[in-house]
Amino acid sequence: MNCPALGLRVASVIFALLGLGHLARIILHINVQLGSHIIHRRWSAVCTVILAILCVWMWNLAAKAGCSKAETPPAKPAA
Repeated sequence: MNCPALGLRVASVIFALLGLGHLARIILHINVQLGSHIIHRRWSAVCTVILAILCVWMWNLAAKAGCSKAETPPAKPAA
């Protein structure tokens, strides 16, 4: 359970979901307003690109850091 690849894959999926949320905001023309300030959809485009890069990067790191049975610590002998 101490496999770093699992954590990297979870992070990659989270980045992908956030990126899809920003992409949906762009496609569906959803406006976001905080108080009197309107946040333009171009910021969602920037966030989508950044999150896509992070998603692919984490997924590639997870592929390189794959876990095998040899990496797990040996079981303690029965006393």
